[in-house]
Amino acid sequence: MKNHFLQLSLLACFLMLFSFAFSQNVSLPASGGNEKASVTQNMGLASVTINYSSPDVHAPNGTDRRGQIWGQLVPFGLNNLGFGTSTAAPWRAGANENTTFTFSHDVNIQGKKLKAGTYGFHIIVQDEGKPWTLIFSHNSTAWGSFFYDEKEDALRVDATPEKGAYTEWLTYGFENRQPTSCTAYLQWEEKKLPFTIEVPNMTDLYVAIMRKELQSTAGFSPQGWATAATYCANNNVNLEEALVWADNAISMPFVGQKTFNNLTTKAAVLRALKRDDEANKVMDEAIRMPGATVFQIHGYGRQLLTQGKKDEAMKVFQYNAETFPNTWPVNVGLARGYSALGEYKKALKHAKLAQANVPAGDQLNTGSVASMIEKLGKGEDIN
Repeated sequence: MKNHFLQLSLLACFLMLFSFAFSQNVSLPASGGNEKASVTQNMGLASVTINYSSPDVHAPNGTDRRGQIWGQLVPFGLNNLGFGTSTAAPWRAGANENTTFTFSHDVNIQGKKLKAGTYGFHIIVQDEGKPWTLIFSHNSTAWGSFFYDEKEDALRVDATPEKGAYTEWLTYGFENRQPTSCTAYLQWEEKKLPFTIEVPNMTDLYVAIMRKELQSTAGFSPQGWATAATYCANNNVNLEEALVWADNAISMPFVGQKTFNNLTTKAAVLRALKRDDEANKVMDEAIRMPGATVFQIHGYGRQLLTQGKKDEAMKVFQYNAETFPNTWPVNVGLARGYSALGEYKKALKHAKLAQANVPAGDQLNTGSVASMIEKLGKGEDIN
């Protein structure tokens, strides 16, 4: 009988322990009703993701804590929270587990460098009028700030809070979104805390990824090489290698094609390298390519005009007229060329010839040519 009772007691203890151990694995509502949230912002190739738990101004029992958040629920300065190992803990910048920031690439926060990675985020909140300190910690897996250790800091920066629209739930977001930067912000109750995130050397990131992509499928077509070279020319980066890429688009075995567009790409790289004489020779070859169209040649002439090269532009427009006589784009080009040289009567003559040949239904160019004729009739430049 005693053995039977002992067995039942041991079984009951085992079931209690088993139940306790595995009760932690069931799905329960968020602690305190502080639901998890996540927001991601891309800046070109880079991204930043904020994961956080979001408390609200009203307590779980419904108490309105408006006016009691900053300095009370969220205390100023560093504090002993009465639990864990930290005796000088910042605010967890959210609820429950660490708020985390994940950066796909190296960034600058408020102008200071931070390596790519995932960081626990904390804030030292200060009294009115004082900047707050943002802390990015190497420890991103803790619960709250109870075990915060300053030795694990990756970066500290200051940011100044401002008055914000009333926000019931603590919210992170992004604004002032640019190709290489954005402003992240925390907004809760009537406070908003903005801080800048910038990706340095974005062009280098693009060059690095294009370099890898050209070793794969992108490198098996001339368009891939030409696109990469054009990017470098437009951004004035990696120009020597870009010239190799441009040549690959033209003459790489089994891939390269000598076309107007690919020659134009090479000329753009040469101009970025300040090798204008070589660029001009390449473009002279480009406009004489069998496949060069009236519009491509006209576009090159317009480009020269915008660069202030009036005589060179006029030669291109005249070559276009010889190659594609009596077409309306040719006459538009000659009108622009003569106008740039101050010969408005000749320009007006060709503008009227263009007007007579603009395709029916082409409202955009019909209106453009009509505007040219009106200005030239007044002796005004049309460029």
